[in-house]
Amino acid sequence: MKRWFTNWALVILDSVLVRLVFKTAAVGGALWAAEKGYGLFNVVAVPGIVAIIISFMVLDFAVWLSHLASHKVPLFWRVHRMHHSDTDIDVTTAVRFHPLEILLSMAWKYAVVVAIGAPASAVLIFEIVLNGGAMFNHSNLKLPLWLDRWLRLVIVTPDMHRVHHSSEVEETDSNYGFNLSIWDRMFNTYVDQPKLGHDGMQIGLKEWQDHRPERLDWALMVPFISQRSK
Repeated sequence: MKRWFTNWALVILDSVLVRLVFKTAAVGGALWAAEKGYGLFNVVAVPGIVAIIISFMVLDFAVWLSHLASHKVPLFWRVHRMHHSDTDIDVTTAVRFHPLEILLSMAWKYAVVVAIGAPASAVLIFEIVLNGGAMFNHSNLKLPLWLDRWLRLVIVTPDMHRVHHSSEVEETDSNYGFNLSIWDRMFNTYVDQPKLGHDGMQIGLKEWQDHRPERLDWALMVPFISQRSK
């Protein structure tokens, strides 16, 4: 119950901070870019459906890339590891992000949206799919193996993303996708199954297998705690 309180408290705090720092959501950034004529698709005329599809793919890759950076860049990892400190995984893990990470992610997303001149409709669709996908792949749903095999050819399934929350570093540093699974396959960061199996794997980070990650005050201080090397 305490970890649920912490995870939901974080999403409330994150939402308030984003609203204070950014006047509009990413969709607002797309509308602003369109009004100013900034970005690729506000300069180069293409059919609307083409702009939507390309924008969706670019945004999904951008999120994958930022997730990769949050593991590979030590400063970013200090912040992102709070997400990985959760010793269980369910839909509340999908919203367990440090406020600093949320602000950095939003700034990055804004920059990409403006740079490509993404249509507001594409950004809205992407945001809905991204948030819905995060809830889905962080859930503890156990899909039939045959269904999981087919789905993960295109999208990230709960089993695929659960590997990413393993305490084994080589598994933590894999399966970075949130929506589409193609980026991990393309860039050789895909891991099919945890080496100890889903029933035997340990969730979280090895150094924090206790009750500390359940505390909100501790979670907020994670970026300032001495980090493990990666």
